[in-house]
Amino acid sequence: MIEARRLIKEIEIPDGIEVSLECDVLTVKNKEKENKRRFFYPTIAIEIKDRKIIIEPKKFSKREKKIINSYQSHINNMILGVKEGFEYKVEICASHFPMSVNVEGNEIVAKNFLGEKVPRRAKIREGVDVKIEGNIIIITGNDKEHVGQTAANCERSTRITNRDRRRFQDGLWIIHKAGKDLI
Repeated sequence: MIEARRLIKEIEIPDGIEVSLECDVLTVKNKEKENKRRFFYPTIAIEIKDRKIIIEPKKFSKREKKIINSYQSHINNMILGVKEGFEYKVEICASHFPMSVNVEGNEIVAKNFLGEKVPRRAKIREGVDVKIEGNIIIITGNDKEHVGQTAANCERSTRITNRDRRRFQDGLWIIHKAGKDLI
């Protein structure tokens, strides 16, 4: 058993942000942005009191501790996404063949990748904005998971098999994650 005081988490709600909880769905919003997420676990209760989100377990075990810490991280990411937003940068690397990348509807399309005739496509998740500036793709949004998944879809769409990766370094590569430079 873990001490009760170590498992009860309180998250402050910043000014200008509204939080509501209806049927296990937590909604975080400000004037122009909104994030929703369902939080359901039978032994964990979430409530809002005095501009604080309180996460409290009914049992005090390691499993509840893991889930409470995950919930705390998800809620902090929701608040940060509504407050500031998230940005990923993906670099377009084309040394062997001139590759053209553009946005068509809800897909990022890479044409002439390694001289292929069929374009490679990466799906853009809902609520994500994509801009292409030179050889950098800028992916922004208020949901960290959707923005990260869109960037991962870009990188995965130009995956190369049966070639030496040290020699063929063409593709779309994530160079900046939310708050971290990877290069």
